[in-house]
Amino acid sequence: MSLVARHVPRVLIVKLSSLGDVVHAMAAVQDIRRAYPTAQIDWVVERAFAPLVARCEGVHRAIPCELRRWRKSFWSAETRREWAAFKTDLQAQAYDAVIDLQGLTKSALLSWLAQTTVGGLRYSMANQTEGSSFEAPARWLADVAIRLEPHVHAVERARLLCAEALGYGVEGAPRFGLHAGSLAVAQPQARAQHQLLANPGAAANPFAPRKPVVVLVHGTSRKDKEWPLASWIELGQRLNHSGFCVALAHGSAAEKAVSEAIAAELADAWVWPLMALDALTDTMAQCAGVVGVDSGLSHIAVALGLPHVQIYNFDTAWRTGVDNPHQVCVYASPAPDVDSVWQAWDALATPVLCR
Repeated sequence: MSLVARHVPRVLIVKLSSLGDVVHAMAAVQDIRRAYPTAQIDWVVERAFAPLVARCEGVHRAIPCELRRWRKSFWSAETRREWAAFKTDLQAQAYDAVIDLQGLTKSALLSWLAQTTVGGLRYSMANQTEGSSFEAPARWLADVAIRLEPHVHAVERARLLCAEALGYGVEGAPRFGLHAGSLAVAQPQARAQHQLLANPGAAANPFAPRKPVVVLVHGTSRKDKEWPLASWIELGQRLNHSGFCVALAHGSAAEKAVSEAIAAELADAWVWPLMALDALTDTMAQCAGVVGVDSGLSHIAVALGLPHVQIYNFDTAWRTGVDNPHQVCVYASPAPDVDSVWQAWDALATPVLCR
C-alpha cells in the first residue's frame, strides 16, 4: 500500500494554463476528493486563472505564478524578487504527491521545485496524447511517468493520470465542482435595443419583466475556430424572437467590437462590460444558457452545468467537447449552419423556459 493510501494525502496539482485546460482539470480534483474526502489539494496555476481555481470545490490553496510574464524579463530585479516569493510560497508545504497535469518543461520544473514528504513522489505523463502538447522533460523530471491511452478526452486524461498516481478508479461522469461567487454584474433594466438606439436617454421601465439571458461566446484565440458574424446575428435574432435576451461576452477590444456589431442588429441585447474572470464566471452562472465556440469561456459554461451548445469547425469535439442531456456539440466543416445550431439549442431550451 502506498504512502498516499495510508493517511490523509497532501496533493499538489500543477496545471498552469490555458483557461479551458484549467477547467478540464477540475474534474480530477473532484475524483481525488471522492477517493480521499479529507485530502488537502493545492494547485499551482497562472495568476490570471487563480480566481477560477479558488472557486473549485476542494482546492485548499491556489498558488499563483506568472511564468508567462516572468520569462519576458527574467533577469530584472522585480522578476527575481517575485520568483523568490513564489518559490517560498510553493515550498512552504511538503506534498505526498505532486501531479503535473500540463506535461511541459515549465510545469515539470515547477513540480521538481515543489517539496515532497518522505516517500512522496512526483508524477507526470509518459507520453503525448492526441491533440495535446507534451515535452520530454515532463517524464524525465518526474519520479513516476504514467503512460496514457493516446486517444483520450482532455478531461479524462487528467482524471486517469490522477487516479493512477493515487491508486483509485475513475467512476462516473465528470463533475467539476466549479461554484459561482458573489461578483455577478447586474443586468440593466430591460429595454429593447432598438429603443436604446433611437432614444438613448429614455427611462427604463422598472416593471418590465426580466427575460432569461442566453450568452453568446464568440471570442476565441484561434481565428479558424470563429463562427461567421452573420450567423451570430441570425442566431441572436432567433433567440430574441423566442423570448431570450442575448448577452455578449468579450475579453479584448476586437471582441468587444464584434459584440457591439451583433448587438446593433438585435432587438434585445446586453453587451457585457469587460470583467475579471471571477466576475465573468459569476455573471455567466446567473444566465439561462450559453452558445459558444470551442473556447475557455465555453468550457466554464460546461463546468457550471449550464445548458450549452458548443460550435466546432473541426472534428475535435471528441477531445474537448460535451455530450449529455443538457450540453451538446455541433460540428460541420467549414462551419455549422445556423439551423443546426438552433435545432441543438431548441432541444435544450424548453426546460430553460419552463423554469
